[in-house]
Amino acid sequence: MAERECYHCKSWIEEGTPHDCWSTTEAALTRDLPEDLFEAWERLRETAAGLGDQRIYASLNSIMFARKTCYTFVRPKRKFLEVCIFLRRTQQSPLVHKAMPASKTKVAHMIRVTHRDQIEAPITDWLQEAYDTIDVPMAASKVIPVRRAGSAQRTRRAPTAPKKKASAKARKKR
Repeated sequence: MAERECYHCKSWIEEGTPHDCWSTTEAALTRDLPEDLFEAWERLRETAAGLGDQRIYASLNSIMFARKTCYTFVRPKRKFLEVCIFLRRTQQSPLVHKAMPASKTKVAHMIRVTHRDQIEAPITDWLQEAYDTIDVPMAASKVIPVRRAGSAQRTRRAPTAPKKKASAKARKKR
């Protein structure tokens, strides 16, 4: 029978066989993790699940943790777990690999976890903060801009009005 390669997951599927690679599970995403990363994943999931009532679900390449909206997600990689925590402020820490605005009120903090022992304070404190504040409306305040250590603040000049061309009379007078 003829086969085709799935554009998304690159697996070979027999023609006529139903295939849905978009719906995935936590088990499928964490199945091939090394032992250290799997233990870190279990501890992270246990910590986040212990925060309170929430939905935990897999979505394409990530495992999402949400109340009404997602407050953190984990992307299992080969050498680390990429954890994204949404906070209302920019957190300066050597643990934060990257921080970027996610919306008008949230900053996404990317953290790389390689071992179970990393799932302790301050990461657990940030998870608690994100869980507690993600669905609480913010009183007309905006996110503080993200600034990288050692980078200069860029400023922009105010736009100027375009210069008008001199009329023919003005050119003759010159």
